[in-house]
Amino acid sequence: MSATDKLKRLLNGPDILITPGCHDAMTAKLIQRAGFPAAFMGGFAVSASRIGMPDTGLISYAEMADQGRNICEAVSIPMFGDGDTGYGNAINVQRTVRGYAQAGFACIMIEDQVAPKRCGHTRGKQTVSRGEAFARIQAATDARDAGSDILIMARTDANATEGLEEAIFRAKTFAEMGADITFLEAPRNKAEMHAYCDRVPGPKMANMVEQGKTPLLSPTELQEIGYKIVAYPLTLMFAGIQAMESALLKLRSGETPLNLTEFQHLRDIIGFPEYYEAEKKYVAEHGV
Repeated sequence: MSATDKLKRLLNGPDILITPGCHDAMTAKLIQRAGFPAAFMGGFAVSASRIGMPDTGLISYAEMADQGRNICEAVSIPMFGDGDTGYGNAINVQRTVRGYAQAGFACIMIEDQVAPKRCGHTRGKQTVSRGEAFARIQAATDARDAGSDILIMARTDANATEGLEEAIFRAKTFAEMGADITFLEAPRNKAEMHAYCDRVPGPKMANMVEQGKTPLLSPTELQEIGYKIVAYPLTLMFAGIQAMESALLKLRSGETPLNLTEFQHLRDIIGFPEYYEAEKKYVAEHGV
């Protein structure tokens, strides 16, 4: 079963799909080992971890696709991939969709921000016209229908720039155009979340960013409102930074950091036992 087929099965299931955010192969493996059925590679976390720079359109398509390929090869669960604005015009969007499908993603997210885009929970966002937004999603769905084995998530940031009614109109139109999933970024309260879910058909994603603009609700609450997917794009990065900074403070003061994982556990996560088992075959057969 392909990654896309796995994701389709999950979307057809009864429960909301909980997708923690990853930024590299290691965090993707941790998500899978923890029992989650899917994960989300977000642009904010990849930009921060790979180039140490803000999510303001500075990271390139090639860097994102390369990071995604490493992530998708490391796990068997379906992955959502942040495709930002598609990295250009409608033809660029199609190349991005094909590239993400080839990298192994089950779903790509394309948004309606002006390039260079910005994180949805930071200031300075701008959105393109309706026409350009619809052209991007049309190009994405056309690439899918032409043979790219990937789902399309259509995102709108218009709530911040033009208001809720425009954002709902865009999301509804995206769904009517054939987007598999819609995502209205940064609703500011439960009333906006209900309005979106009540008026837009198809699966919808909620984005739970700690200290972000959207209320942090439990998966159960989100499912009751009408969401099918919930992403936690920065939770692991927040937890990791806090743990690493604490360890660095200990090292700088000449102390040994506490609460470190076991070396054997790290070896297990990254696959040393499987490597040694595979190695035995060739030693036994050929005396290598």
